[in-house]
Amino acid sequence: MLSSAYGFNGGFSAPHRAAALAGRDILNAGGSAVEAMVAAAATIAVAYPHMNGIGGDGFWIIHRPGAAPVAVSGCGRAAGLATLEWYAEHGVHAALPARGPLAALTVPGTIAGWAEALKLCPRGNRLPLADLLAFAIALAQDGVAVTENQARTTREKIDGLRDVPGFAEAFLPGGAPPRPGHRLVQSALGRTLEHLAHAGLDDYYRGDVGHTHAAFLEAAGSPLRASDFTGFAAEVTAPLTTHLGAGQLWNMIPPTQGVASLMILGLFDRLGVTEPEGFAHLHGLIEATKLAFIQRNSELGDPDHMTSAAQDWLAPPALDALSSQIDPARARPWPVIAKPGDTIWMGAADAEGCVVSFIQSVFWEFGSGLVCPETGVFFQNRGAGFSLAPGPNQLRPHARPFHTLNPALAQLKDGRVLAYGTMGGEGQPQTQAAVFTRYAMFGEDLQQAITAPRWLLGKTWGDSTTSLKLEDRFPPDLVAALTAAGHEVEMIAPFSDLAGHAGGVARAPDGLIEVASDPRADGAALGF
Repeated sequence: MLSSAYGFNGGFSAPHRAAALAGRDILNAGGSAVEAMVAAAATIAVAYPHMNGIGGDGFWIIHRPGAAPVAVSGCGRAAGLATLEWYAEHGVHAALPARGPLAALTVPGTIAGWAEALKLCPRGNRLPLADLLAFAIALAQDGVAVTENQARTTREKIDGLRDVPGFAEAFLPGGAPPRPGHRLVQSALGRTLEHLAHAGLDDYYRGDVGHTHAAFLEAAGSPLRASDFTGFAAEVTAPLTTHLGAGQLWNMIPPTQGVASLMILGLFDRLGVTEPEGFAHLHGLIEATKLAFIQRNSELGDPDHMTSAAQDWLAPPALDALSSQIDPARARPWPVIAKPGDTIWMGAADAEGCVVSFIQSVFWEFGSGLVCPETGVFFQNRGAGFSLAPGPNQLRPHARPFHTLNPALAQLKDGRVLAYGTMGGEGQPQTQAAVFTRYAMFGEDLQQAITAPRWLLGKTWGDSTTSLKLEDRFPPDLVAALTAAGHEVEMIAPFSDLAGHAGGVARAPDGLIEVASDPRADGAALGF
C-alpha cells in the first residue's frame, strides 16, 4: 500500500501534479505556504478546469505559528438584480437554472480570497505576484495535457454545456470532447493571468478585467453588473471550531457546510468507538452524517438570514443531545436532499510552521459553462444552489448561496497540525470524517487513511440513487453487516470519483511534514 511522503522543508498536496509542482517550487524559492497556495490555485485553475477556475469561489483556513487559525471566505454574493421577480420576468419560476447566463449570478470570489490570504503571510510577501502566477501563465499559453478525468467528465456532461456561449470554443476541440492527452491551450486565460500579475489582483473586480466581465455578462443575459464586482470583497474571520478527544478542529463558516463536517466528527467522538474499519466505525459515521445533514438542510444558508449561529450547533449540550439519537445497531431511514458540487482541495505546509487548507470551486463541472472569449474565464453556477422558497438559502440580492466547500484544519493533542479536505459536494464532510478518524483517532498512516476504501451516503453529480455507496474493496462481512442493519447498500467502483479526491498535509512539532494525495485523482503529494 502507498505510504505518506515526508520532508522538513515543505509539503504540498494537490489533485493535479502541475499544481503540486508549482506549490513546491514556490516553497523552494523561499515563499510561504500561503504564496505557494496562490501559485497552485492559479495553476490548477488552468490544468483542471472541469473542477475549478478563477471564475469561481475559494475558501482558506490558515494556521500560523503563535496565532489562532484564520478563515478567508472568497464567497461570491448574488447580483443586485438577482431577485425572485427578476428571474420570474426571465421565465424562471420553479428552480434556478444550472447552466448558461442565468446560472452565472454570483460574483466569482476566489481571486479576492487570494488577495486577502496574501495579506496574512507570515513575515509578509516574499515573492512578487508575477512569480506566483508564472506557472499558470506558462501552462495556459503553452498548453496542458487534458487528463482522463477531464475528458470523461466532458463526455458525460456535454449535453448541458455544448450550446452555452463560449464553451465549445474553449473546451470542445473540433466541436467534440477532448481525448486524454489533448494539448489544451487557453491563450485568453493566459493573457488575463499575465495582466493580473502586473496590474494586481484587485483589477479582477475594479479594473480592466472587472469591466470586461461585467459588460460580457450583461450582454449574455446574466444579472451581474459592474457594481456587483466593484462592491465585492472577501471576508477574513475566525473559523468555526470544536474540541474532540483527538484535538481541536476548525472549519469554514456559513454559508458553507463546514459546520456539518464538524458536527459529524463531534457526534462520532461521543460514541466511544475504539476499533477502526469495522461496523461501529462506519455505521457511527454514517448515522452522524444523517443527523448533521438534516440540520444543515433545514437551517443552513447565508449567515445574515440564519435563525441561529452555526457555532451554537457545536456546543457540547447540542451535540450530546443529537448523539443520543444514534442507534448503534440500526440505520435511520434515509434520504434527504443531496447537495451536488465539484471542486478541488489542496494543502500546504512550510518549514516555518505555516499550514494552509484551501478549496476552490465552480460548483458543477465547468460551472455555468459560460466563457468570456476575451478573458478565457468561465463563470461558476454556484447561484444555482439558491432556493426560490423562503428560508435562509432563499435567493436575495447580494446574498451568499449554500456552499458545499469546507477546508478543514486540526491541531492534534500531540501538537501536529493537520490540513485536510476533498472535493465531492455531498461527500466532502463524509470523506473528511473518514480521513480524520483513520489518521487522528486510530493512528493510520495519512496516505493509507486516504487510499483506504470510502463511502458516500446519498447522491451527487446527477446520480439517481440515494443509497449508501461503498467502494468495492470493503470486506464482504462488513458490507453484509451494514445491509443487515438497514442501510441500503450499493457497490461502486473500487477507486471511484464519487468518493472524492482527498488530500492531507500534517506538520509535527519537530518540523516533520507528512503529505498524502488521493490515488482517485491525478495529483501528487510532495514532501521535501
